[in-house]
Amino acid sequence: MSTAAEQNPQEQENIQPENTEATESTVTEQAEQPNGEATATEGGASEADELRDKYLRLHAEFDNFRRRTSKERLELFKTANQELMVALIPVLDDLERAQSAMKDAQDVNAVREGVELVFSKFQNLLQQKGLKAMDAVGQPFDADVHEAITQIPAPSEEMKGKVIDQVEKGYYLNDKVVRFAKVVIGA
Repeated sequence: MSTAAEQNPQEQENIQPENTEATESTVTEQAEQPNGEATATEGGASEADELRDKYLRLHAEFDNFRRRTSKERLELFKTANQELMVALIPVLDDLERAQSAMKDAQDVNAVREGVELVFSKFQNLLQQKGLKAMDAVGQPFDADVHEAITQIPAPSEEMKGKVIDQVEKGYYLNDKVVRFAKVVIGA
């Protein structure tokens, strides 16, 4: 037992210096960690504040961009037809003159010529703005540009499935269909 008792004090002595060293190193680490953590925490906090600030600025900038573009878009919608309307004013003036001339006119041919001139001017203006009439009669039926109102027996075999008559013209605006042609097709 003496050997066990002797071993125990030696183990205790061996343990104590180790524990003492371990305790001292723990104390030293704890003393360093609060200073180190404080530095890391301050650095992390300032970095987090900086990132938060960047985020808030970016978010505010995006909100301003969104408001500005929506405002510009509303203004564009309000004034989108302004150019067309300004171009149509001379045609409106011509129509008003024609209307006042028809009240006193005795010569039907002069009125007809005046109306044809105004109509021609109006067509030219619309063509300049990109409006183009469709040529539907005699063309194969195409559901992308034609609206079939009815079918009638085709006058010949080659007119089957083709447009026989056009009830209402269709129009393209810059190669996009803005009104489908209402047509009668041969069966």
